[in-house]
Amino acid sequence: MFPTLEAIVRLFAFAVVFAGLAAWEVFWPRRALVAGRGPRWPSNIGILVVDVLVVRIFIPTAAVGASLFAAGHGWGLFRLAELRLSVASILGFLALDLVIYAQHVIFHKVPLLWRLHRMHHADLDVDVTTGLRFHPFEILISLAIKIAVVIALGIPAVAVLVFEVVLNATSMFNHSNAAMPRWLDRLVRLVVVTPDMHRVHHSVLRHETDSNFGFNLPWWDRLFRTYRAEPEAGHGGMIVGLPIFRDAHELRLDRLLTQPFRDEHGEH
Repeated sequence: MFPTLEAIVRLFAFAVVFAGLAAWEVFWPRRALVAGRGPRWPSNIGILVVDVLVVRIFIPTAAVGASLFAAGHGWGLFRLAELRLSVASILGFLALDLVIYAQHVIFHKVPLLWRLHRMHHADLDVDVTTGLRFHPFEILISLAIKIAVVIALGIPAVAVLVFEVVLNATSMFNHSNAAMPRWLDRLVRLVVVTPDMHRVHHSVLRHETDSNFGFNLPWWDRLFRTYRAEPEAGHGGMIVGLPIFRDAHELRLDRLLTQPFRDEHGEH
């Protein structure tokens, strides 16, 4: 029953957040798009469909299922410590967010993992669909890491579900091309990564790409000194993407799937 409820909750939350942010981008855009929606959205949404199918085939129970399995066997540090559900849920949420931050840093630093992750950065614009654009191999590795953390700590299923829903929503939010007043951005980025904060991470300049790794909570970047307030060229002048894979045909779904296996010149 819980896995079915999980799917309903996640699908509903995704649809509401996606529709809201897409409308925000249309009526109050932050930047003019370079490649536009037409060449990008079918492939970016298509990669999401591929990711969902791959996860359902290879790891059908996912992180929530792993939490229920661990609970049924009494596994996990939080259960050994006999923490209250509320305390275990809060600590579990924070732990998962810290792990996602650390994982993101590692995917930038390890060359083999960067080849997988760079597909996300090769988007020529940053908007709500960029937050859905991850290679299926990266998704599988990320999910395996989350499952290991969930089981090791014994994170409650409700906390895992909340984290997954919030992470998906904030990923779409902080990748969105949504304009916010500067005063509002300064306030919001105290508790959540904002579009202006995360957009720096998608700069073509590598030292800017290697900053602002947080997807959800902004605190880890400040704590570990990977925070950068603004891009050098400003948000209107910065170039999004990578120095490689800048041809329009690289926006096709088949090209996205093969980018990790091709060199800088786009050849096998």
